Amino acid sequence: MGAYKYLEELWKKKQSDALRFLLRVRCWEYRQLPSLCRLTRPTRPEKARRLGYKRKQGFVIYRVRIRRGGRKKPVPKGIVYGKPKSQGVNQLKNQRGLRAIAEERAGRALGGLRVLSSYWVNQDGTYKYFEVILVDPAHNAIRGDPRINWITKPVHKHRELRGLTSAGKKARGLHGKGPRYCKNRPSRTAVWKKNQRLSLRRYR
Repeated sequence: MGAYKYLEELWKKKQSDALRFLLRVRCWEYRQLPSLCRLTRPTRPEKARRLGYKRKQGFVIYRVRIRRGGRKKPVPKGIVYGKPKSQGVNQLKNQRGLRAIAEERAGRALGGLRVLSSYWVNQDGTYKYFEVILVDPAHNAIRGDPRINWITKPVHKHRELRGLTSAGKKARGLHGKGPRYCKNRPSRTAVWKKNQRLSLRRYR
């Protein structure tokens, strides 16, 4: 087994004494730092590499802190004007996971970079911490690398805002396969629109 395999097995046992201690100490450190901060290297190198990270120029790692819990409806004094059905304020949940939100915050703050992917690193009672892998599309080391230069195309601008990263696709229900997922592709809205339309072809 290589070194990365050992690291992978270590991170699978998060309840082990060693990892519990490490996570607790690191979590204290993360709380003292800003909610978005750049790192010199990934905390989980084997996970970052599986998601496409390479230790070379043009690749950047940022850690993002996201507050845990549901999404309270942003209305003044808890007053929702409308039907009783839509008057809930407190027990509402997000349509997307916290990892997708972390990617979005990093992507908005660093508009010149492209979000490749992200992964979980830590959490406590109040926050979850994710590390986001970003790529500089203007860097010659990226533009000249045929394995990653697909991300330099303009169509990949702000892919995290359009649900094109792994976390975004999961929220859109695109991680499954088979007959049960045929209503999710290409998207739920597209399938709904297609089913609503009456298509009377001339030759049928």
